Amino acid sequence: MLKTTLLHPGIVSALGRAGHGSTVLISDGNYPHSTGTRAGADLVFLNLRPGLVAVDDILGAVLTAVPVESAYVMSPGDGPEPDIFPVFRQHLAPVELTPLDRFAFYDKAREPDLALAIASGDTRLYANILLTIGVVS
Repeated sequence: MLKTTLLHPGIVSALGRAGHGSTVLISDGNYPHSTGTRAGADLVFLNLRPGLVAVDDILGAVLTAVPVESAYVMSPGDGPEPDIFPVFRQHLAPVELTPLDRFAFYDKAREPDLALAIASGDTRLYANILLTIGVVS
């Protein structure tokens, strides 16, 4: 079900085994991968150093490989929207972002459908996104 120029073998392999309804987490450098993801999900570390690799760079590459039908973001609840949200919208249009508070987001990332978690070195706060894979039409 791949339609990609994505080259990372671990990511391509995990996406190739995933299917419609599977989820993919792309997380910032502060995300607790050992406790905030489903045990058994593939985990790929792209966090080379603080700031590299950025979540939106990873998102752009993943979107060349799979269609997305929904997207969940970690929301701070109170206060202004994180600066990364408009960047996510630009990549994902027309898919809407569904905000979840921090702990609801962690719960969602622990669900059985999580196929892949990708750790970035992004230092922007709330730069976490959970994608639901759609269908290739």
